[in-house]
Amino acid sequence: MTPAPPKNFHTSNPETETAIDRTIPDFPAAQLSDEDKYFTHHKPPSYLPDLEDEVKEFIEYHQRNTHKRIVLVTSGGTTVPLENNTVRFIDNFSAGTRGATSAEYFLENGYAVIFLHREFSLLPYSRHYSHTTNCFLDYMTEVNNKVEINPQFADEMLIVLRKYKQAKESNSLLSIPFTTVNQYLYTLKSVSQIMEIVEKKAIFFLAAAVSDFFLPQSRMPTHKIQSQESGGKLEVNLEPVPKFLSRLVDNWAPSALIVSFKLETDNSILIKKAKNALDRYQHQLVIGNLLQTRKKEVVFVTPSGENSWIKLTDDQISKEVEIESLIIPRVIEIHTQWIENK
Repeated sequence: MTPAPPKNFHTSNPETETAIDRTIPDFPAAQLSDEDKYFTHHKPPSYLPDLEDEVKEFIEYHQRNTHKRIVLVTSGGTTVPLENNTVRFIDNFSAGTRGATSAEYFLENGYAVIFLHREFSLLPYSRHYSHTTNCFLDYMTEVNNKVEINPQFADEMLIVLRKYKQAKESNSLLSIPFTTVNQYLYTLKSVSQIMEIVEKKAIFFLAAAVSDFFLPQSRMPTHKIQSQESGGKLEVNLEPVPKFLSRLVDNWAPSALIVSFKLETDNSILIKKAKNALDRYQHQLVIGNLLQTRKKEVVFVTPSGENSWIKLTDDQISKEVEIESLIIPRVIEIHTQWIENK
């Protein structure tokens, strides 16, 4: 039996009942117990239990009925609130393009997808029309006082619609949102631990742009920071976000294939930084890309030391081929090998 439609969670609204708590001590950047200290000193989102129920139901459905492999795709950027009743926050440029696009190609290749995304960022399938230079009304026209699809876009929209309906009717896509870095970290931890039941048939495709720094809840003011009271200046002392990838690899989902991304702007350090990440976290694959060329080429860096580039040809670029259509089949090949060798 197909599960009931998922609830809608909204993560962009602040939880106003959570005020500054001066009893929570500040803590310096720790070493081995960084992650534990973070979860000790920061409260989980109030909606997390309901979200966990939906993830469990989704995974159990596919284990009982479809036996599909399951991938968690993270997508979009996390915010760093500067106030509890958030008016100001630190953000990054990520719109979730790579994550949303990759989710589509995982679905087309037979995976069930849990899509952990920044609320209001790009979504699979609707991304084709929600973040374009055309207003969505440009895709419509009026015929005999009725709204119809503009014939100029009808064939393309039909293809996208069919793929979307297939994903929905097969219950193969579960979308769950986050906005803040705290929401992301708690959700990642919970979903990872639930997905451990899938063991080696799981992939973690970590395409989200996670903040490197955050403001601890113990130092976050309850209300909007007043410019007059700060003398016209705003000085913020941020803490480094703990690197949770090692905990994911070692404890939360030790049987899964884990894929992370490394984005740089300097080509001379890209592969070195990707190798350093592999050495540090001991996972299976880093996909390196440069900010300037991320939509045209990426490099796969693996523990074996082999670096494999995927590059769009000029002909593919002219035909608007998406590089994720080449990335995802390669990741699936690696996943198949992972399953066979585990």
